[in-house]
Amino acid sequence: MEDKTNFKGLQASRTYKQINNASPEKVFPLLCPEREKEWLDGWDYTMIHSESGYAEKGCVFSTSHHTDAKTIWYINEHDRENNRIEFIRFTPYEEIVKMNIKLTDNGNNTTTAEITYQYSGLTESKNEWIKNEFEKSFTNLMVWWEKSINHYLETGKMLKKN
Repeated sequence: MEDKTNFKGLQASRTYKQINNASPEKVFPLLCPEREKEWLDGWDYTMIHSESGYAEKGCVFSTSHHTDAKTIWYINEHDRENNRIEFIRFTPYEEIVKMNIKLTDNGNNTTTAEITYQYSGLTESKNEWIKNEFEKSFTNLMVWWEKSINHYLETGKMLKKN
């Protein structure tokens, strides 16, 4: 049995900058649990609280997870004026993830999306994942996300996974 009294969770952060083929005014609204269903293949969620039904400060929603536990998401910051959003994601007995996204207008109808994930492990197995797999997993996710959102921005259609 694991000795939980001496457990120390690892914390690691990674940042990825992607180029989105539209202005921040078009990209920012897509950073929303409801709108992601339009462009991110496999994305689904259950809304728990939102005044508008879309992303906003204080919005709470859940997603399925590979375990029986649900992942709970909380939007801690939603600053449309400055094109910033922060999600806090909690999966019981596994991890807490803070995700910051800042959009910068490049002035040529493209946007730089600076995306930072900060993982905090809640178990030894998640600590091992952070040490050995986080960087590759994060990069793969960001590359897929960039392809998906750009495909949607260019065609209005979802890019399907193979």
